[in-house]
Amino acid sequence: MNDIIDRKKIESLLPHRAPMLLIDKLINIVHLKSATAIMYVKKNAFYVQGHFPGQPVMPGVLIVEAFGQAAAALTAYGIDPKEYDNKLVYLMGVDKARFRSPVIPDCELHLEIEAVRSHGKVWKYKGTAKVDGKRMADAQWSATIVDKK
Repeated sequence: MNDIIDRKKIESLLPHRAPMLLIDKLINIVHLKSATAIMYVKKNAFYVQGHFPGQPVMPGVLIVEAFGQAAAALTAYGIDPKEYDNKLVYLMGVDKARFRSPVIPDCELHLEIEAVRSHGKVWKYKGTAKVDGKRMADAQWSATIVDKK
């Protein structure tokens, strides 16, 4: 697919809203298999003021959250809308998260994600975060699809 999912479409797929909606678009989408999420890491982001004053760094935990959001959007986009109606994707676990270089605000973070496998409502993913082609972080994680309450 050559689809591009913009922020408005992401908001229709995920329950997250600003300031916790971290990803800005999805590109390079391969149906239920892979995609690249783009996140514009800005100087005025909510986490910059306190992490760390005078030397801002995007928290690693937010990179992991962005991975999860990208995977949830990819999955929600690929599943039949009738099946996904009234559902959410919840993060279940994170494995092998590695932070290789700090992500400094005023950059474009590319989150290359891949669905490794699915078994029923449980999905496993892996991803690499890059800035200007340089690997900043990578992780593996799992998520499940649950009913909205």
